[in-house]
Amino acid sequence: MTDHSTLEQQPTIIVIGLGVVGAALADELTARGMRHVTVLEQGPLYVTGGSSSHAPGFVFQTSGNRVMSTLAKRTLDKLDGLEHDGQFLLKRIGGLEIATTPERLTELQRRHGFASSWGIPSRLITPAECGEMWPGLDTSLILGALHTPTDGIVKSVAAVQYQAERALERGAKIVGHTRVTAIHRENGKVTGVSTVPVTETGAEPQFVPADIVVSCAGLWGPGVARDMLGFDLPMVPMEHGFGFTEPLPQLAGVNQVQNEASRPMLRHQDHAMYLREFVDRIGIGAYEHRPMPLDPEQIASADEFARTGVHPAIHPFTEADFAPTWREAQRLLPELGEAKLGETYNGIFSFTPDGGPMLGPVDGVRGLWLAQAVWVTQSAGVAQVMADWIVTEEPGIDTSGLDYRRFDPTVVSKQWAVARASESYDEVYDIVHPQKPTLQLRGLRTSPFYPRHVELGAQFEETHGWERPTWFAANAPLVDALPSVPTRDAWSGAVWSPIAAAEAHATRQQVALYDMSQLSRIEVSGPGASDFLQPLVTRNVKRTVGSVIYCLLLSAEGGILSDVTIARLGEERYMIGTNGNLDLARLRDLRDLDPNAQHVQMRDLTSGECGLGLWGPHARDVLEKLTSDDVSHEGLKYFRCREIRVAGAPVLALRVSYVGELGWELYTTADHGLYLWDALWAAGQEFGIVAAGRRAFSSLRLEKGYRSYGSDMTREDTPDEVGLSFAVHQPKEGFVGREALAGREVRRRLVTVTLDSPDALVMGSEPAYRRGTDEVVGYVTSADQGYSIGRSVAYVWLPTDLAEVGSEIDLEYFGTRLPATVQAEPLFDPEMTHIQR
Repeated sequence: MTDHSTLEQQPTIIVIGLGVVGAALADELTARGMRHVTVLEQGPLYVTGGSSSHAPGFVFQTSGNRVMSTLAKRTLDKLDGLEHDGQFLLKRIGGLEIATTPERLTELQRRHGFASSWGIPSRLITPAECGEMWPGLDTSLILGALHTPTDGIVKSVAAVQYQAERALERGAKIVGHTRVTAIHRENGKVTGVSTVPVTETGAEPQFVPADIVVSCAGLWGPGVARDMLGFDLPMVPMEHGFGFTEPLPQLAGVNQVQNEASRPMLRHQDHAMYLREFVDRIGIGAYEHRPMPLDPEQIASADEFARTGVHPAIHPFTEADFAPTWREAQRLLPELGEAKLGETYNGIFSFTPDGGPMLGPVDGVRGLWLAQAVWVTQSAGVAQVMADWIVTEEPGIDTSGLDYRRFDPTVVSKQWAVARASESYDEVYDIVHPQKPTLQLRGLRTSPFYPRHVELGAQFEETHGWERPTWFAANAPLVDALPSVPTRDAWSGAVWSPIAAAEAHATRQQVALYDMSQLSRIEVSGPGASDFLQPLVTRNVKRTVGSVIYCLLLSAEGGILSDVTIARLGEERYMIGTNGNLDLARLRDLRDLDPNAQHVQMRDLTSGECGLGLWGPHARDVLEKLTSDDVSHEGLKYFRCREIRVAGAPVLALRVSYVGELGWELYTTADHGLYLWDALWAAGQEFGIVAAGRRAFSSLRLEKGYRSYGSDMTREDTPDEVGLSFAVHQPKEGFVGREALAGREVRRRLVTVTLDSPDALVMGSEPAYRRGTDEVVGYVTSADQGYSIGRSVAYVWLPTDLAEVGSEIDLEYFGTRLPATVQAEPLFDPEMTHIQR
């Protein structure tokens, strides 16, 4: 951790952009003692012309994403009770999400569950109660609603000015009308920026030195990344229709100017729109219209803003796009029937492929950071995370879904970003199943086995651009042979088939092939590779060549950054199965900082190779037909690897299993892939081999107690809490996070529960209650039907007093309480006889 204890040791920090994020970040950095902070803003202070200057200020905290909800909560908690020049920064008028269709009403039950899981007060209310909260609503159209009383509106310009002025009081500098024209780097480290005054034509750029530069450039962020940093940042500015009614007689005198609004913010998601009071007017936002993505060149520059006074983040209103929303507003609020629209415009906001922000350190440039694609909703929370991350190197929250490097660089392009961001815009208020795959740019990445998958009737999902089978229609006849055929309700069965149960059964009873090509793998090699890896992971990598270990990468605070599988292929050559591009970026950063690792090479193996999981009691029977290498239990033991030949193809065989059955992960180069599939498929016919998909895989891994990074564990969790203490064992040498682990108190644990009713099922993120009470004690991380054990399985975070085997809890699924019991794990084959045979 960097020492910033004295003023002389503090870094010089430049923040580019004074929107809601830049101002909040300057405030948070100076609150942490940073005194050499300068904010450079191309527009005027404090109405800068970006999204912050026109944002409607809605902050609805409830989301299916726990981290995004947490950031929204932190934003409101920071601004609560603050004022600037007599104006509130935040007013908690509450949120009201109405349902006009049965489907939406059911969805609100799910959202109520999210709110309960994340600690956000909420209540499902009747149409009559909606009418009391929003006089004038046609309650005959409404079936029910979700009321979230602590949600609120933020006056974004006032929030910018308040936080900026507080930073100024602590010694920060804020300079307006100053455009950054270049970001300078030397020897892999940022050195400063070049600037020109917007108001002086032809001025020479001035170099401003800095140790740390943070881009909070908002709508201009993609241009900064492309023009100054040389890469595509997958965020897309989008136009969004917004209009104010003219002053309404019925609101005259209801709200004082300084109070602005008294009724809750209103979401009518069945028509992709929102409404709120603005004193005696109603503001209406429309998401129902077509996506309108913009190139950076279509957004006015600071020079144009200075010349014309027209905000760059405001474009001309497209009336035809807004018309359906206005008609629906008049239907919902009959009092608007004679009203007219007053001020209207298309505002511009940033959208990303998955709806998350773009944060984190920039790859390959120490000291350079991004804080982009952040709405007012999460703004102050993001700034707190960024300040902690920059100052202490510990963000204090799971950043795997926030870090811009979460996207695989092999798929990131302008076309991909626009297509996926447009889809995000389309789905802002849609009822989206968590397992629904994207419809955009499908087939971008396929494994060599893809033609065979298609022949077998594969149903595909998408992951990092890859097509990944979920189940195979060819296995439908196997369903009839199951001891019992599982069923599901409409929601849990929307992206599911009982074929998954048949494939899981075949894996347990026969043998199955799983496409593992999508698993990210990197090679670390060269002089010093062993010494480089040893202190970074929680187990000893310096075992004999051919060993395989499962271990963790920890933060300095002892949180889990990733779980990885490391195969030692040579004295200084390793293959590492990772959780994606973030792991590769992290290892590269650590390599570049290690003076003894300058000869260590890293290579992404994922795109050029492919892999199959061959698992089941007959896996050895199949493999032995195709190889002369010794793959017996003693010849290739569990958690060992060897390079072998399979039907003549060169294969790296790892004897590991994520499904709890005998078998191997088999990796080869892409040119041998289809041949390898065909050879295994032919050899397996006499043993009843099947192709199996991700749904079977998910069920089998839950039965075995195996965790999944990102859903079951994050950097917020320790190995002991997650149930991975066995993966921490390095007695002779220390590792990052070891000292911190000794001092961290365990207050909760991730446990395995089964639902008491064999027909019950949950999906993930549902709240857990102390049995028979309304006390929320945790939430579900992963869940599925356990086809081998005849019960549904869930992983649940619980306080230590409820984490004991036999503890009884209730899980809430769409408003229904489902009894569940904590079980010893693994649920299937605790003696490991299926794997070690």
